[in-house]
Amino acid sequence: MERYGLSASAPSGWRLAIERRGSSLAAPPEGVAPLRRGLAPQSVEPNGEVMHPVLHASTVELPADRGDFGSGVVDLLGSEDIFISLVEYDPEVADQGLFADQGIPRLAPSQFGANRLQRPLPGRSASQHFFSAGGRAFCLFTVIGSHSRRMATVPRAAQVVRGLRVTDRSTMVRRGDMS
Repeated sequence: MERYGLSASAPSGWRLAIERRGSSLAAPPEGVAPLRRGLAPQSVEPNGEVMHPVLHASTVELPADRGDFGSGVVDLLGSEDIFISLVEYDPEVADQGLFADQGIPRLAPSQFGANRLQRPLPGRSASQHFFSAGGRAFCLFTVIGSHSRRMATVPRAAQVVRGLRVTDRSTMVRRGDMS
């Protein structure tokens, strides 16, 4: 699946969605100040709301009414289930500060913890990575259904993350897909 300069592939049984979503749908992760999000390709609604691309991958159904970081989904995870969110931020923050790390991160079981969820959910575990790729800023947020099963579930999540691709900002601009 490819849209808005993001692409993903996942094994059979996974659900994928790449959508432009308004900033009002997403609460930023803990510790991140709210940013104006105008992203690839930038879309401004008639009410002035800036839309931004969000990629979701999950082993459970993706409800239509879900938050950028999994509200409405992570409650549905069983012990073997996984939810992955790739949320793009404003290009002005790419390559600096919180987003200075370059390239899509690799996932490891040691990166997951119950204290990485915005609100505690019994048994769940998460990892959160901020990075830039191709002049674009992102947060990769991954939730697994059981912290005690992370040695089995994180490699499955890592396989999907390894299949994520980001088209660089200069290519998006050249194509007219981004201002």
